Order: sequence, then structure tokens, then C-alpha cells
Amino acid sequence: MAGATKADGSWADVMADGRLPRFILICLGVWISAADSLVTATIMPSVGADLGGYAYFGWATAGFLLGSVLAGASSGLLALRFGLRRATAAAALLYAVGCALSAAGPDIWSFLIGRLLQGMGGGWVVGFCSVAIGLLFPDRLLPRVYASVTAIWGVASLLGPLIGGIFADLGAWRWVFWLFAIQALGVAWAAWALLPSGEDGEGSSKVAWPQLGLIALGVSAIGLADIAHNFAGSLALTAVGIILLAAMVWLDGRSNVRLLPKGSGSLKTIAGSGFATMFLLTTASMGFSIYGPAILQTLAGFSALSAGYVIAGEAAAWTVMGLLVAHLTGAWPVRMIRLGAVVATLGVLFSALVFPTGSVWGVIIAGLFLGGGFGLSWAFMSQRILAALPMEERAIGAAAMTTVRLTGSAVGAAAAGAVANLVGFSGGLTEVTAKAAGLWVFASILPIAMLGVWTAWRLTVQRLTPA
Repeated sequence: MAGATKADGSWADVMADGRLPRFILICLGVWISAADSLVTATIMPSVGADLGGYAYFGWATAGFLLGSVLAGASSGLLALRFGLRRATAAAALLYAVGCALSAAGPDIWSFLIGRLLQGMGGGWVVGFCSVAIGLLFPDRLLPRVYASVTAIWGVASLLGPLIGGIFADLGAWRWVFWLFAIQALGVAWAAWALLPSGEDGEGSSKVAWPQLGLIALGVSAIGLADIAHNFAGSLALTAVGIILLAAMVWLDGRSNVRLLPKGSGSLKTIAGSGFATMFLLTTASMGFSIYGPAILQTLAGFSALSAGYVIAGEAAAWTVMGLLVAHLTGAWPVRMIRLGAVVATLGVLFSALVFPTGSVWGVIIAGLFLGGGFGLSWAFMSQRILAALPMEERAIGAAAMTTVRLTGSAVGAAAAGAVANLVGFSGGLTEVTAKAAGLWVFASILPIAMLGVWTAWRLTVQRLTPA
């Protein structure tokens, strides 16, 4: 009977066979990224007012995500080279340094550099956690493990806006970053204490520097579109960024040292269509969390705390739906992937309709659709991608999911910033600029979400042959 319990994919199975300490560490690592994004979205109007950084509003997130992309993209290889224990502890310490710089910085530039370091440290931590999931948990447990990760986002959706809102309303936003620096030190200690010392890594593992360079250039080009201040310049920089990211995928498929599993550049493979779906839907979703709080504070007269909680409904919906469907098997995972993509896209459409009106209930509904769509589909997309990979590709594949998600987040943040600044957001928060941003940040990205529905369908129609 005990043997049956260990093989049944239950919650007890997740904790069995010595997996509990590593499961705890994964939850702690994910908390950093989850809470950081929600807290920062809540306090950014206060940061912009204090440091005069409205023109660089999107870069506070895009810079963080750029660092996260570069770190997350190399996490699979660095985990092999240095071992999960040492790599995760060092990454958490780097995140703490970034938090300290953002907290103490006297101007917007020191703040943004701190955000970049936070992104690098946090990206490595989350990337190493993703590698741990792919390597240390069997296929039958993946939906529940990813549901647990989603639950961390749910906790963050409750506590993040509360933390950020309280400090923002008190005019003490800098203390948020000191608080996270302390938490990062705790994660570093936990990594050193909970991961076995025997995992020292393989010093011969190489890092895909050319691909990482192309990712950095691509995301930076799109980010510069944020401050181009004219349509032609923004469009040209965005096009250059997309070309550079496409070149990275092309180069990676022909390199000996890769960031992505074999076949990831083709929509004819499960990995390729799965990564494309993750990238497209994530890109389309970023405007909600970045500009939502500022728009609500301007049009609905909300405090930072209240606006943060309304926007956090997206993360809460992701958590709830992810937990509700985690047990589904058979034909249901395919159905959830398709349904989730459609529901998330409807969330983007609803956002374009309701944000310009300042309707609080409309924004709540849009967030429920957006987050609920991801909750329905994300764990099953991850499970399907990993199940299609051979064991020797799993570390790269698991890290690649983090890379793709963070790249999509960075591109989405930068693109949303470019659109918002084009309609006057960089000049300051007014009713006119808030309404314009509320419409065009979402309407301009809707075709990307619709393309994500198509790639999700391709992901589910391809036959899964377990490796």
C-alpha cells in the first residue's frame, strides 16, 4: 500500500523520498520573484513621484526582467557547472545587493541599476528552482508542483499589495527593498542549509554567451523604444529587438552549447509551440500589472494599497484556477491548455475596454480572466513540454521555461512602456494620459495574445511521445 501511495501523484507523493526540503526551497525562491513584482507594481507611482521617473516607468520592470532573462537563460548551465547549492545561495546574495542599491539610491538611475541587479539575482534563484523541479520531480508530480508554485503567487497576491501599499501610503517605499534584502539573505541561508553539499556541479559545463548577448541586445532595443518618444523610432527599435530575439533562436539551434532544447525554434515540435505560447501570452499580459495601479489611482481615485489589491486579483485567479485543475488527467490537460489561452486573451480584450473608463469592477473581471487563463493552462503546458524531452534535455528545458517567461515579461513590459509613453504617459499622470494608456497599452498587444491562442492549439494537436 505504501508503494502505491508513493506512485500515485498525490500531495503526499510530492513530499516523499526526501523531496520535502527541496520543495520548501523552491517555494522560498519563487516567493522572491512573485512578491517583488507585485510590491513594485504597487509602489512605482510613489517612486516615480519621488525620483521623477515617469518616463522610465516601464524600465523599472523591464530592467528587472532584463536581468532576470539573462540570469534565467543561463541557470540550467550554471546549475550544472557550480551545483544548485552554491549557485542558488550566491544568486540570493546578489538579489540582496540589488535591493540595497534600490533602497539607498538617490536618483532614478541608481534605482534602475538596483532593479537590474535584483532581476539578475532573482532570475537565477527562480531559474535554479525551475531546474530543480525538472530534475528532482517525476512527471506524475509536475502538475501539483507547478500548482504549488502558483499558490506562492497567490500568497504574494495577498501580501504583496499590502506590503507595498502600506509603505507607499506612508511615504516610505524605500523600506520595501530593505525588507526584501533581508528575505534574500534568508533564502541564501536556506539554499546552503537545505540542498545537499554533494551537488558541487561540473566545472566543464559551458555557458551560451552568444545567445545571452543576443537576448540582452534584443530586450534592450525594445526597452529603448520606451523612451524614443516618436512612433517611427519606437517601431524601428521594437522591430530590431524582435529580429535579434529571432536570431538568438536561430543561432541556438545551431550551437553546441544551447539555451533551449533541440527543436525549440520550430512550431512543428511540442517544445517549439509550447515555448511560443508561453512567450506570446506572457508578453500580452504585462501591461495589466505595470500600468494598472497607476491608472486606477488616477481615474478611480484609489490609494496605492487599494489599487494594488485590485490588480493582484489577476495573480489570485491564476492561483485558484491552477489549484482547482491540478488533479486533471487524461484528455483534460489538452482542453485546459486551449481554454486557458482563449480566456487569457479575453482578459486582454476586456482590459482595453474597461481601463479607459476607470471601472473598478470591470478591471477586476478583466484580471480574473487574464489570471484565470494562465492558471488553467500553465502547469499543463509545462508538463507537456517536459514530458516530450529526453532526460538529458530536462535541465535545459526546465530552465528554458523560465527564460521564455521572463523574456516575454521583459518584452511585454518594454512594449507597454513604449505605447504608454507615445500617448503621453511620460509627461506625468493625468486623466487624459491615463485613459489613453488604458486603451492603447492593451489594444496594441491584443494581436499577440490571439497569436498565442493559435500556437496553443498547435501545442495540443501534436502527438506526445514520452521520451
